[in-house]
Amino acid sequence: MRYHAVSQGRFLDRPNRFIAHVELGGETVVCHVKNTGRCRELLVPGAAVYVERAANPGRKTLYDLIAVEKQGLLINMDAQAPNKVFGEWAAGGGFLPGLTGIRPESTWEDSRFDFLLEEGQGPCFVEVKGVTLEEGGEARFPDAPTERGVKHLRGLQRAAAQGWRAAVFFVIQMKGVTHFRPNDATHPAFGAALREAASHGVEVYARDCLVTPESLVLDAPVPVLLD
Repeated sequence: MRYHAVSQGRFLDRPNRFIAHVELGGETVVCHVKNTGRCRELLVPGAAVYVERAANPGRKTLYDLIAVEKQGLLINMDAQAPNKVFGEWAAGGGFLPGLTGIRPESTWEDSRFDFLLEEGQGPCFVEVKGVTLEEGGEARFPDAPTERGVKHLRGLQRAAAQGWRAAVFFVIQMKGVTHFRPNDATHPAFGAALREAASHGVEVYARDCLVTPESLVLDAPVPVLLD
C-alpha cells in the first residue's frame, strides 16, 4: 500500500487519543492519529514523524500521522494499514496459494472477523492484528488491554472447534525484529487466550514489513514464541 503527499515533521504532544500536534515547516499543525493505542514509547516529544496530507481539503484535520522513527527504526503506526497490506498479500496468493475468494469483514455467530478466505479445501477465518510495540528486537501485542482482541481469539477457537480453519495474523509494522511474543505484562488475558486458541487448532502467524514513509509492504515470517 502507498501513501501520497507525505511530509516529515517533529512530534510535539498528543492531547488525546485522536489528535497530535506536529511541527511541520516551522508551524504547528493538528494531525489525526490513525492509531488509538497508547504508543507511549513511539510518540515522544521531538520524535521524527511522517504525516500524509488529507485528500479532502475541507477536513477538520488536514494531516494524518502515519509513521514515526524510534532510535533509527521506522515504524508505521497506521492502524488501518495491517488489514490493507494483508489483504493485498492474501489476494496475490501469499497466504493461501489456492485462493479462490476473499471476503473482508465476515460475520460468524457473534464474531466479526477481518477476512474469510476461500480455497479448494474450504474456508478460513483470519483475524489481523497490527503490531507497533518493539523492545530489544522483540515485537509484542497488545500495547494496551484489548478485551475485543480476547473476544476475537475466543471466536476463532470456537470456529476451529466446529471444523473451520481459523488463524490470527500479526502484521509487525516495522523491519528488524527477531521474534513475536504476546505482551503478558500489559494484558495477561490476551496472552492466555492466544495460547489456548493455539492449543485448540487456531493457527498463529507473524510477518514483518518493509516500511518507507510512503509505503508499507508485508515481508518475511517472524517466529512466534508462546512459551
